[in-house]
Amino acid sequence: MINSIGYAAQSATTPLGLFNFERREPGPHDVQIEILYCGVCHSDLHTVYNEWKNTVYPIVPGHEIVGRVVKIGEQVTKFQVGEVAGVGCMVDSCRTCPNCRASFEQYCDNEIIFTYNSPEKQTGKMTYGGYSNQIVVDENYVLHVSQKLDLAAVAPLLCAGITTYSPLRYWKVGRGDKVGIVGLGGLGHMALKFAHAFGAYTVLFTTSSDKTKDAKRLGADEFVISKNNNEMSKHINSFDFILDTISVSHNLDAYTQLLKRSGTLCLLGVPEYPHSSPDINNLINKRLSIAGSMIGGIKETQEMLDFCAQHNIVCDIELIPIQKINQAYERMLKSEVKYRFVIDIASLGQEYNTTKTLIEG
Repeated sequence: MINSIGYAAQSATTPLGLFNFERREPGPHDVQIEILYCGVCHSDLHTVYNEWKNTVYPIVPGHEIVGRVVKIGEQVTKFQVGEVAGVGCMVDSCRTCPNCRASFEQYCDNEIIFTYNSPEKQTGKMTYGGYSNQIVVDENYVLHVSQKLDLAAVAPLLCAGITTYSPLRYWKVGRGDKVGIVGLGGLGHMALKFAHAFGAYTVLFTTSSDKTKDAKRLGADEFVISKNNNEMSKHINSFDFILDTISVSHNLDAYTQLLKRSGTLCLLGVPEYPHSSPDINNLINKRLSIAGSMIGGIKETQEMLDFCAQHNIVCDIELIPIQKINQAYERMLKSEVKYRFVIDIASLGQEYNTTKTLIEG
């Protein structure tokens, strides 16, 4: 086993702190990655606080990982030592169900293994995520990362990026479409960038009037205050597609009424409490759809990373040392970040070395 260090929560009410644990030695098909940067996703916060009621403690969060390959198994063919690589939200799946065989591993019918808080196939122990100095992952679930981009700003693409890219691609958003993006946070700002890059006429919905300048910079053609009924009513029956990134319960009818016939409202956020039931008559009368979407499969995630490298697209980030992670969670709850925190993992090693010196001294 490999001795590793990270930041973990021991319970739903204790802050994250320094944690020693073990990773498995790389097997024949494994890639060992020295983690350089890890994005901070709202899912991390949900899991640490056990809001989804499935957390196994201690928990080391983090599934937006960029690092450098330091060791490979003897049968690895896709990566070389020294290469920059990424790991997203999943590190394994059954590989045999129809979804896995169709490169939709994120919808695995049997046993998707998430990057943290899932039982690992190889050891049976719970997986630990990217708030740590290293990780060992099967090569088939590792991504190639271009060094042309800012690697810290690439990290959130492994979740925030693919979570917004995938539905926009699936519903074939492009030129001639009018697309709404609900919310301007970690997901919403990437959705704006992608919808704009795909050529759609893009409208941002937000409750915050002070985000106008950012919205335009990120690719919005229009800006609507969702609490303003007059502004909302101007867009009734006009949208082809609306991507809803909000992770708290809210009124979906406010957005379904804005859709054209056969339009789709796609939900990305997972709220702590269910949304109120939509007006069924509104859905039936215009043949509307309310859909959901997760991340993408490995193939699509690589496609997204390549697209970003080609078009110079990265996340807007605030780089923090790991020692500020608990404050970062507090700021996330207040929406005080533009638009994704990313941890500089070098700070973890510095703290560990300092602590070790003090103990030994």
